[in-house]
Amino acid sequence: MDEEQDLAKQKAAAAAKAKAAALARKQAKEEGTETSPGEQDLAKQKAAAAAKAKAAALARKQAKEEGTETSPEEQDLAKQKAAAKAKAAALARKRAKEEGTETSPEEQDLAKQKAAAAAKAKAAALARKQKSAGSDGDSEQEKAKAIAAAKAKAAAAAKTRAGAEEKTKDDTKNEPSPNQPKLNQIVSAIEKHVGQDALIDHYINKLSKDVPTIVANPNTYYSIAKLLRYDERLNFSYLSELHGTDFETHMEIYVHLHSFEMNQSIALKVKLDRDAPAIPSLVPLWSGANWPECEAYDLLGIDFIEHPDLKRILLGDDWKGYPLRKDYQPYDVEV
Repeated sequence: MDEEQDLAKQKAAAAAKAKAAALARKQAKEEGTETSPGEQDLAKQKAAAAAKAKAAALARKQAKEEGTETSPEEQDLAKQKAAAKAKAAALARKRAKEEGTETSPEEQDLAKQKAAAAAKAKAAALARKQKSAGSDGDSEQEKAKAIAAAKAKAAAAAKTRAGAEEKTKDDTKNEPSPNQPKLNQIVSAIEKHVGQDALIDHYINKLSKDVPTIVANPNTYYSIAKLLRYDERLNFSYLSELHGTDFETHMEIYVHLHSFEMNQSIALKVKLDRDAPAIPSLVPLWSGANWPECEAYDLLGIDFIEHPDLKRILLGDDWKGYPLRKDYQPYDVEV
């Protein structure tokens, strides 16, 4: 608040000084009694003192109306500041006079105009600052608009990235799999040695690391497995997995084989009648099929024909039902 009062005082003093000096010069010219530089200095000092008193009175009046009147201590401090400024100005004028560099009335007026312009610019900057501080609502609206614009920009960028990723996925889907030639080789061997209708379907499973997948007819399942096992160019000598699944409409056996000769894995599938699921056992071809087939029999009730020792391995022989079937109902619900 002290700075605002000082600024108001300075502006009022500068305006009063300039007005008094102009009026004095005008009267002196008209009366032919233009004063000497010393008298002019005295007149200026008197005018400055009057202007300071007027500015101080005006500042006190404004402070009283706004409820921000300064305390006696603050007033004393302001007076001390004003006195120091006046003393410094008088000393500067004295030095200029002694050194012969005292400015002419025109130069003084120009300096006053510059000071007034600087004070005006400072007051305008302060007013803008106060206006900005008093318009927090507008600032909040601007911030909200900026945030909304940033969100919209981010959403557009995310949409663009998603479109690019989707396009990349589509392009990847359309690209031929590196395993397609091997699948073609396997299918060609099956159709040649087992029959053209030996397979129901064959495809590259892109959801499972591009594994070549063949779906056999139940009546050609064992013949296809035998070809995969003993064909010299195929030689799928390792059975890594065998399990059954209940799809409610049918049962399905999934066999995962690997050929070290081709450095390739393959999935062999066969669909079974759910009411009477039965399929030849693969134990004569891969001894590792023994326990997985017993597990599928134990939990799903799939019969593996010519299995050397088909039995329940997880549940007791007197257990009723097959727990992995979708329609399984516990015989004893309390267990």
